[in-house]
Amino acid sequence: MSESKQLHFCHDYDTTGKSQTIVEKGSLNWLLYLAGSIFACTLILVFTKPKGIEIGYSAILGGIISVLVGVTTFSDVINVFYIVWNPTLTFIAIVIITMVFDESGFFTYVASMLGRISNGNPLKLFVFIILFGAFVSAFFANDGAALVLTPIIYWVLSNTDIPRKLYLPYIMAVGFIADTASLPFVISNLTNILATSFFDIHFLQYAETMLIPDIVAVITSLLVLTLMYRKSLPEKFSIVNSSGTEDAVKDRTVFRMAFPVLAILAFVYSIGGVYSIPVAIFAFPASIVILYIARRGHKINTGRILRDSPWQIILFSIGMYMIVYGLAEQGLASMVADVLVRISAEPGPFNIILSGYFMSALAAVMNNLPSIMLGNLAIKSSHLGIQYIYVNVIANDIGPKFTTIGSLATLIWINTVKRKSGITISWKYYMGTGFILAFPVLTATLFTLWAISFL
Repeated sequence: MSESKQLHFCHDYDTTGKSQTIVEKGSLNWLLYLAGSIFACTLILVFTKPKGIEIGYSAILGGIISVLVGVTTFSDVINVFYIVWNPTLTFIAIVIITMVFDESGFFTYVASMLGRISNGNPLKLFVFIILFGAFVSAFFANDGAALVLTPIIYWVLSNTDIPRKLYLPYIMAVGFIADTASLPFVISNLTNILATSFFDIHFLQYAETMLIPDIVAVITSLLVLTLMYRKSLPEKFSIVNSSGTEDAVKDRTVFRMAFPVLAILAFVYSIGGVYSIPVAIFAFPASIVILYIARRGHKINTGRILRDSPWQIILFSIGMYMIVYGLAEQGLASMVADVLVRISAEPGPFNIILSGYFMSALAAVMNNLPSIMLGNLAIKSSHLGIQYIYVNVIANDIGPKFTTIGSLATLIWINTVKRKSGITISWKYYMGTGFILAFPVLTATLFTLWAISFL
């Protein structure tokens, strides 16, 4: 964020570390209520989609109204675009690369191989699916994992004799791990990209800090999912369609590119991070090259990939950032910062864990994209330090699993499950299990973040 743009709030600190909040424009003015109303109405439009209005259009409309009524200024809008250009291009690039490899048959082939090497053991298949989901989420982003893996896992299950009524544990595992395993790299989640871009944290610096917490998150996710669903798994299974593995590969040239491309991109991201080069500078051209190679092979419908890419998520991100920026300037970020500073006075690890709980609650209620933005602004104003940036990321990657509206990846997953399999995941069922599953994962991951600070 440009340093020339100053938010209209600040904090003073006494020698004990306690905060004294000063809101220069005055507390809780009418613009804050107006900004809050615009935000609430926008979220209602996003989640109800009246007359089929897409989420991106609703968010952009809310952003425009925020500007017209004076909650967000035109200079704010310029700052928003300055903040989101790198996350936007990076996210689109990762999704395009994911969809090209998906169309080539890469993910289907690997998933079907997992079905084979499980050797008829449903628990092994369950574990392999979770680990595969963690891999895809780490390298192809959580939204890519939710979008791609759900129909593939359903396809794998449909080629076995597992009764359809027992598909739910496997499908729930995919939806859960897509978010909880999206911590290790900048590219693993749009929230990661937004936070690291805002604070100029480079790829290697981020990965060095978050790799161990991500491993803990994956292991804890595996444990809680197994404990939750082990009794719901079948006793054994058999493959009933043996031709699936070989038939999965549609474009062998693109298929063979998958692992080399991942290795090259990881190397380039790391080098770019050393010289503070935005990830999008590498990711976006790479996606264009891969898309071009796929188009030349005439076996992958690249036009459909471009049409099906989640452009609405990009519009949603920009629109919500405009609204949240206005909310922050009218005093909300000051309130959040004040809460965080008060919590930070608690002895470790409670300061880290409680801060994570607070940010997670925000993400679960208001969706993690506006929540990560609000957290970024609050942390910047309160000068809490870099560790709280990572707390914000963890909270907005895992905390959204508490509710169905917490992340767009969850909404994509629920919609994909219903469209591809006909299985309906009700909000009541999801929220009843989501908190039970996510809370221990969140706690373990936050504790790990605190613990590694002593290494």
